[in-house]
Amino acid sequence: MTSTILLDAAAAGGFDYRTLIMMGAIMVVFYFFMIRPQVKKAKDHKKLVESLGIGDKIVTTAGIHGKIVGANDTTFLIEVEGGTKIRFDKSAVSLDATKAATTPPATKA
Repeated sequence: MTSTILLDAAAAGGFDYRTLIMMGAIMVVFYFFMIRPQVKKAKDHKKLVESLGIGDKIVTTAGIHGKIVGANDTTFLIEVEGGTKIRFDKSAVSLDATKAATTPPATKA
């Protein structure tokens, strides 16, 4: 009984290509507005972390300012005010303050 109802519904409506096209369009929009920017942001952050070295001033995601005094595969040893040293995961770095201080601000034309 159930199979005849489903077959009758499929036969009456047929296959609608518009639904397939709309689903494809939604996937394309989702990719360009959601997935692609996140991947680009992750690549930029990885490039930033790889470019950092001992002596660079950084700002962490927690807002802590410091200078890198040591590094290993996954962490940085950061010296903050008063000579205190704190170890942070490399993913916690949000800004290279050395480059931010030396880069002139953009002017509006």
